[in-house]
Amino acid sequence: MTKVTAQLSVSLDGFYAGPRHTGDGDWMESAESAGFFRVTRWVTDAMAWRERQGFAGGEQDVNSDVVAESFGAAGAYVMGRRMADGGEVPWGEEPPFRAPVFVVTNRPRPTLVRGGGTSFTYVTAGVASAVEQARAVAGGRDVAVAGGGSLVRQVLKAGLLDELELHVVPVVLGTGLRLFDADLELGEKEAVELEPTRVIHTPQVTHIRYAVRGRAPLVLDDRGSGGGPTTTAG
Repeated sequence: MTKVTAQLSVSLDGFYAGPRHTGDGDWMESAESAGFFRVTRWVTDAMAWRERQGFAGGEQDVNSDVVAESFGAAGAYVMGRRMADGGEVPWGEEPPFRAPVFVVTNRPRPTLVRGGGTSFTYVTAGVASAVEQARAVAGGRDVAVAGGGSLVRQVLKAGLLDELELHVVPVVLGTGLRLFDADLELGEKEAVELEPTRVIHTPQVTHIRYAVRGRAPLVLDDRGSGGGPTTTAG
């Protein structure tokens, strides 16, 4: 059964990159880039990621297994336009996805076909349309929301996300692009409930997978007042 999944590497204080780069300078030299590459260091060290990019070397370890599992589960991807534009040149003629990618955008563009089975279809009808188109071609495998963080929030806000995996890196960035923000537009007494389904710890990163249970009201919990249920020893 096709699931809509998302995963992001985040710092301990919830940032997936440094402060947003808005100038004309080199993104690779920006604070946004510095934060991003710190929280994704575990990925670029993984053999499975390096092999997928056509690079040599890397560590064959638990982190590499997590990367390989992620690639293997995805039958199609959904991506934001900023990420797609930023990756177009570095990914080259054979991007690592090897599956259809649907890019959420306000700017139309013809489908871009690359080698290895990757294509980029630019969807101007919104995130729900992109997810639906991806689901139609995923062949029963997962639809992976590849990012960035703003797009993950849009999918979560729309109630379309089934599973979220956070790769929590033991570093505090202090500021930057935060994964969860006010644009989820939750009510004052409302939350998004998730259920942990898997935790894998390594020295570099802790992988936590959640099933997304959806929006739910926040209700008064007065168990601390002593008025809750009690038991009597026999």
